[in-house]
Parts: sequence; C-alpha cells; structure tokens
Amino acid sequence: MNRIEQKLQEDQKILSIYFSAGYPNLNDTVQIIQDLEKNGVDLIEIGLPFSDPLADGPTIQESSTAALHNGMTTEILFSQLKDIRKTVSIPLIIMGYFNPMMQYGVEAFCAKCAEVGIDGLIIPDLPVDVYADEYQAIFEKHGLINVFLITPQTSDERIRFIDSVSNGFIYMVSSASVTGSQSGFGSTQEDYFKRIANMNLKNQQIIGFGINNAETFNQATEYAKGAIIGSAFIKHLTEEGTSKISEFVKAIR
Repeated sequence: MNRIEQKLQEDQKILSIYFSAGYPNLNDTVQIIQDLEKNGVDLIEIGLPFSDPLADGPTIQESSTAALHNGMTTEILFSQLKDIRKTVSIPLIIMGYFNPMMQYGVEAFCAKCAEVGIDGLIIPDLPVDVYADEYQAIFEKHGLINVFLITPQTSDERIRFIDSVSNGFIYMVSSASVTGSQSGFGSTQEDYFKRIANMNLKNQQIIGFGINNAETFNQATEYAKGAIIGSAFIKHLTEEGTSKISEFVKAIR
C-alpha cells in the first residue's frame, strides 16, 4: 500500500506542509523535510519550482523564483532526494507543473519519483481527462498517486469524475483565489466544505489555501481529513530561516 493511503487510514487529522525545494538555500531541501517529520508533520509537499506558476500567490512565487536563482532543477531535486528514505518515513509528494515533467519525460519522471521514494504528485495544470486518457497507466505502473484539485466552482459531476479516477485524497481548494491571499473562513466556505463532505466521496479530502494558523487548521479539519499549509510556512522560512521549524509546527497543533 502507498504511504499516502496508509497515512489516510490513521485515526488523526493530517497536517501537510508545502515548501519550495531549494529555498531559502539550494541545499536546505533535505533538512527541511527531516525537521518537519521530526516535529510531527504527517505529509510533505515538495514544490518543484517553475517559472510560470498558475495557482501560486506572491509568497510561493517569490520562493520558487529564489529557488530557481539558487540553481534548483528537476535533476538536482532528484539528486537531493536520492537517500531521503534512509531518514524519512512519512509520505512525500512532489507538487509542480506539467511542463518540467514533460521536458524530463513523463515515464522517466515517474520512474525517478518511484526510485527515490516519492509517493505522489500534484500537478495543477494536468487536466483529469488528459490524465485518465494518457498518463494514468504510467503513474499506476510506478505506484504513484496523482492528487487532483477541486474548487468551489467545480461541478458535482466533475468532482465525482475526479473521485472515480483518484486514489489517496482530493486536494480541496478552499476558495477561488491564489495561495496565501486570505485568512480565515467565512460562511460561504463553510457551506462549501459541508457540501463536499455530504457528497460521501470515496477519497478523503485535504483542504488547502488559507490555512495559516491553529484556528484555520482546526476550522478546515472539522470538515476534512486534513489541511495544507504553504505560504505561511514559507513566510516563516523567509523570516526565521530553517532553525525554528519546530516553533512553527507547534503553533499549529
């Protein structure tokens, strides 16, 4: 069983943290992953920096740009991760855009992910229809879970289609915005959370966008299996470096 599926079976709410590989410094990637696990994070999304992101707000865009300037590439990331499973056991997901994966070769990229111990991918610009028609067999061959995003604007019909081709969890975007652009959830978002919860999907949901402290984490996980924090953690890295990761995680739960 994939590590993501194993983690989802545990009787606890999942805290997932996103950061950009190669930020603040090129070789910080492995230390950040190790420190996050050591401090109780359940799942990590490793951002593969790309020059033309779609859904990322200013904080993540700036960290990706800095990582690219630091020299981060797909090849370097795989090199950094080659021994990660000697020290880290929690699920690891690479989140990035499809262009670098296509340039690397989709089959080769998936094979390399499996080789270094990556459990899944989040690719915001890979449509679920294209995935199902052209790439699902490749992902499954290499034991990778592909995580799809839904938003408040996603139709019930499409949500059910995404659910049918998914394994693991569905990334539930809290609102129609970019990352890091909001704080707190209003009644509209809570109604959306309830609507999805009442659909009784086969895959559990983890909520992202707008989770930045203990209050929003608890709000989100009232309706979903877990929550993802990205921009707030990157701001913490920007201000504090990598030495105070434990303080950030302890402030969430």
